[in-house]
Amino acid sequence: MPNRKIILSGMRPTGKLHLGHWTGALENWVALQNDGGYSNYHLIADYHALTTNLDTSHVYEYSIDMLLDWLSAGIDPEHSPVFRQSQIKEHTELHLIFSMLITKSRLERNPVLKEQVRDLDLGPTSYGHLGYPVLQAADILLYKGEVVPVGEDQMPHIEITREIARDFNRQYGNVFPEPEGKLTKFSRLPGLDGKRMSKSLGNTILLSDAADEVKKKMKKAVTDPKKIRKGDPGRPDICLVFTYHQKFNASEEDQIRRGCESGELGCVDCKMRVAERINTFLDPFRERRKSYENDPARLEKILEAGEEKARSVARRTMDDVHKAMKMG
Repeated sequence: MPNRKIILSGMRPTGKLHLGHWTGALENWVALQNDGGYSNYHLIADYHALTTNLDTSHVYEYSIDMLLDWLSAGIDPEHSPVFRQSQIKEHTELHLIFSMLITKSRLERNPVLKEQVRDLDLGPTSYGHLGYPVLQAADILLYKGEVVPVGEDQMPHIEITREIARDFNRQYGNVFPEPEGKLTKFSRLPGLDGKRMSKSLGNTILLSDAADEVKKKMKKAVTDPKKIRKGDPGRPDICLVFTYHQKFNASEEDQIRRGCESGELGCVDCKMRVAERINTFLDPFRERRKSYENDPARLEKILEAGEEKARSVARRTMDDVHKAMKMG
């Protein structure tokens, strides 16, 4: 639409999503979709999934799980097309072109790569994994994305995208915008053990978790190590559970702080109070998920419609690229 900023954002299909995905990206996606000033495109990054796991036997299943979570979170495919990266072949062509515009040493300085290798205990870095942000740049710029709602950990990739856009425009002419990353206050929600929230670490609350499962998981959440029993004064600013209150129970934040600091509020009660608020927050997600998950044909149609819209835009962009490079 004229005068609307273009958003491209996506995720690797690794299965069901957790609260960290909501606070780090999905919350932004939904807010911007409903803002009226943006045109959104949302990518199921199935090629990106190969960078850390070559087993493709579950990619489709995981893609559908993720799509269900997107829809349950409030993504409206009528206004925000959703599509699989592998079904739009222009992604790979633009990735090839962009790979000529960046050096190996620049990619090796990427802090996100170092973090992934460490957290996932990966072996030697593959060519594809090293070039992950180049493919991501192609994903964004193929739709001439101007805004990229991301978690804090992805901001280095956005800077690489901006560099590639500048280098292409300098070499061949002005084709691409320089996109900006958009964060929220809670761009990185810690996991239940205080570390980065990750399914591989087993410290998540899933968007699809039942109410009893949320309570069960929250009971195991770490708290202030010096607050051992009710009556002990706590330090809410270093307590993981208080962080969850700040996000999902903001109306009672001051009350929770006073109760913790005075010792009047015990950790078990504190955990159950925030679990109740998280469940209230997730109830609409659960209802929307039910309306989709038993209708696989409907999900296929959503993907097909999104991929047709994305393919049309991608072809126009590549026409611009070919013309600028005098190769078309």
